[in-house]
Amino acid sequence: MHAYRSHTCGALRPDAVGAMVRLSGWVHRKRDHGGLLFIDLRDHYGVTQLVVEPEAPIFSAIERVRAESVIRVDGKVVARTPETRNPNLPTGGIEVRITDFEILSAADELPLPVFGEPDYPEEVRLKYRFLDLRRDTLHKSVALRSSVIASLRRRMIAEGFTEFQTPILTASSPEGARDFLVPSRMHPGKFYALPQAPQQFKQLLMVAGFDRYFQIAPCFRDEDARADRSPGEFYQLDFEMSFVTQDDVFAAIEPVLSGVFEEFANGKAVTKPPFPRIKYADSIRKYGSDKPDLRNPIEMQEVSGHFRSSGFKVFAGMLEKDPKVEVWGVPAPGGGSRAFCDRMNSWAQGEGQPGLGYVFWREGEEGGAGPIAKNIGPERAEAIRKQFNLKVGDAVFFVAGRPDEFYKFAGLARARIGNELKLIDENQFKFCWIVDFPMYELHEETQKIDFSHNPFSMPQGGLEALETQDPLEILAYQYDIVCNGVELSSGAIRNHRPDVMLKAFEIAGYGADVVEAKFGGMLNAFRYGAPPHGGSAPGVDRIVMLLAGVQNLREVIAFPLNQQAQDLMMQAPNEATEKQLKELHIRVVPPIVERKG
Repeated sequence: MHAYRSHTCGALRPDAVGAMVRLSGWVHRKRDHGGLLFIDLRDHYGVTQLVVEPEAPIFSAIERVRAESVIRVDGKVVARTPETRNPNLPTGGIEVRITDFEILSAADELPLPVFGEPDYPEEVRLKYRFLDLRRDTLHKSVALRSSVIASLRRRMIAEGFTEFQTPILTASSPEGARDFLVPSRMHPGKFYALPQAPQQFKQLLMVAGFDRYFQIAPCFRDEDARADRSPGEFYQLDFEMSFVTQDDVFAAIEPVLSGVFEEFANGKAVTKPPFPRIKYADSIRKYGSDKPDLRNPIEMQEVSGHFRSSGFKVFAGMLEKDPKVEVWGVPAPGGGSRAFCDRMNSWAQGEGQPGLGYVFWREGEEGGAGPIAKNIGPERAEAIRKQFNLKVGDAVFFVAGRPDEFYKFAGLARARIGNELKLIDENQFKFCWIVDFPMYELHEETQKIDFSHNPFSMPQGGLEALETQDPLEILAYQYDIVCNGVELSSGAIRNHRPDVMLKAFEIAGYGADVVEAKFGGMLNAFRYGAPPHGGSAPGVDRIVMLLAGVQNLREVIAFPLNQQAQDLMMQAPNEATEKQLKELHIRVVPPIVERKG
């Protein structure tokens, strides 16, 4: 028999009754039932129940074994009686009666429990991540991640893509976030950068003629943590295609994503290709977001016309003073009660808003209820009701001002209403593309023209658009793929022509010398024949987060950093030795602390 196991802890079934077996694993928990000692033995594959009688010579020794100790047991497989079978366990029809055992590794007292999975502080969980990973939910999520990546690979290869690896040590480039810099020992005073994305390299692969590239790519960005963004590093399904239009990119990746989600959705409905396409401008106006959760059926509409010259002087006055002001309505099916409307109004005040106006409809009250309804009169209130196709028991909320200043709040209100009224169908994954992003935007601080998305995108209309149109009106062949309100990736048809690229950067304030210095490798390559190409990079971490049904990326990453980008288990980052610093020609300068007063 093998030194450690003849079977895994998830393998035994009733057809093995009578067999002598050997198992190894962790002591998940112990239970004393009327003298009999039961042990749940756990490994990666499952749990098997062990039993030992009080008269057995090994009883007292097993009784002293701590939880999470690693043991090897020999024993006989016996059938459980009908009343003791566990239908929730694949091995629930049998148990192993121990005849011999050995402690392979004794466990000290645990800093956090593995059985039961009570909520524990993140600091403890990350410091003892090797223990945290033993807990069932996290263990399954990390295993799911591996399965999802394997599925993505299979599906991309089936779509005709070839996997390539791109460099980890590369040059710094202004991708929009801070780089992680790596000092060069051989070139004093110079630094590599870890790639924020393989953007330039995958485009160069297209120039090199490889046609369809993909990679499960590590990306590195020195930015703050968020629930949907891990600090430091993350992984994406990076891909690029040659001689393609935007439609071709969509047609290639949609079956990959829908197939992966169907494979791991546990019966939840998944959007079938082709995915809906929503223009960026329409998404902002309908959903108040460029990453809408389409499980929420609420769609906003402009209602400015109902308030012009109306008796509701607040909105009427705003509309009269500023031609850029609009009033939007956020419908609330089933929200037609004073209590709900007041609750939403209080929520808005908690978000820093003066309030949230509303009209609601109740039985026997013509023209709607609430202060706004009384001010605008029954005819206008009825017109609003018809516009949204609302009925008795429904409500509509209003936001007013310049849309570019309030649309995010309107989107938050839409999401809040959908959650509060339980309008969101949790049993589906709803995909969409957001398309036609603006090529440029005004920078909030400098008020200068800047790229709004990926600077390497092809403008719609090409060079002619750049030379003749208002930059703020130029659209780009840029797109995001969104699922359940989570942006999985950005992508674009790339700008493969040097003349168009130089002009595009010139509009954003970058001279030709800057472009040559920062992107000379790629720009030079384009001068030797570059195919039209495009791609995207769906986030692997976010895909797994959605499929696992968790709200935080740290629940699907084996060894994540904490919110301060620290590895508490390995104690990174840490200080370099004097010898290391000398070899790298680096001196550490403490930060300057400004004195007050």
